[in-house]
Amino acid sequence: MSQCPFTHLLDLDAYVNGMPYADLGKLRQQGSFVKFDDPDNGVPYWAAVKRDALDFVSQNPDLFSSAEKGPFPMEMPPEQAAIQEVMNENFIISMDPPRHMKYRKVVRDAFTPRAVAAMEPWLRAQAKAIVDRVAAKGECEFVEDVAAELPLIAILEVLGVPQEDRKQFFEWTNVMAFADDPDVATGIDEGNAVSMEVIMYAIELAKKQRENPTSQVVQALLEGEVDGVKVTEEMFAWMFILIMVGGNESTRTATAHGMRLLMENPDQLQHLVDHPEDIPMAVEEMLRYNTAFIAMRRTATQDIEWNGYNIKKGEKVVLHYHAVNHDEDVFGDDAMQFDIHRHKRHQAINREHRAFGIGEHFCLGMNLARLELRIIFEEMIPRLRNPKFAGDVTYMRSFFINTIKAMPITFDPETRAAA
Repeated sequence: MSQCPFTHLLDLDAYVNGMPYADLGKLRQQGSFVKFDDPDNGVPYWAAVKRDALDFVSQNPDLFSSAEKGPFPMEMPPEQAAIQEVMNENFIISMDPPRHMKYRKVVRDAFTPRAVAAMEPWLRAQAKAIVDRVAAKGECEFVEDVAAELPLIAILEVLGVPQEDRKQFFEWTNVMAFADDPDVATGIDEGNAVSMEVIMYAIELAKKQRENPTSQVVQALLEGEVDGVKVTEEMFAWMFILIMVGGNESTRTATAHGMRLLMENPDQLQHLVDHPEDIPMAVEEMLRYNTAFIAMRRTATQDIEWNGYNIKKGEKVVLHYHAVNHDEDVFGDDAMQFDIHRHKRHQAINREHRAFGIGEHFCLGMNLARLELRIIFEEMIPRLRNPKFAGDVTYMRSFFINTIKAMPITFDPETRAAA
């Protein structure tokens, strides 16, 4: 069993000072899978820390189940077993084939590439307004004032939620996603209670949208069918909560880390000021270098032998996306360096990152996420000039989502209206 300076990969304090890149690099030297004890929960697990292992697990759902113990890496206490069973029954990411694809198709049909592309003018106007609110001040708390805004505004618009409820949903999604952080929530009970509030909100929203449709996405979801049965308000509510948290937290996280990385590498930031056409390429490196989701879980459905590793039926397997996205065998000896030019130098498909996963559970929102990231950086980079850290960068206490809690910054105040 491997040991790390921070105990193990599902230690809640493992990432409170940022991603431990060097320690993850040492793990990759041990092999594609690394076996860990879990002194906190008593459930040992295999961690996929190189891309070949992650791809093998992700592309073989018959061997590695999302449904059996759920897709979330944490262990639920016994008193939460009933709640976990309900979540595993209703969340799309908790389903195995063929059931998973039936529900996934409903969401996929609502988020077509064409529908996402049509949002670009509206998203750009929103992004410009976000930058407008801070540009003249010369300072901001970047996470809440900038990074969190566009993903939340966009997902609320997509789901037909009034923008005046934005603050409420910012707080709700924080509590649901980061119930283990004492600065955010009192614990998992509060997280579950908030989840139920959001589900009740979504059920009422579905009723209103059936009577007076204002959202094409919600309409498409409600018109969807699974095995010939129309999507019910309750089914919609579970889709809603997953889309809300996933669409909000992940892009907010990628935006905050992307800005942090550019500030830590001012030469690369200056390149993007001079060459904004390279921003889409830079976004891919941001996604690779600091992937929003840290880890997901699978459970072995049978005894498995793969490349000398023997995983037994029922054993827990953790997919560690950060370790995988720095795999030297894929991205080269400089894999732990942030380099916005990496994807220009290495365009071969075998160097693709796994920020959105792979296999049948790959992220359905990746087109929207990429669009939002491109637009917000295209709006920010020309206007928030010479950004500097104005205090400590603090991180959420989580081994699930790699979120920056706060990042105060300063920049040159904009003295004239942006063109």
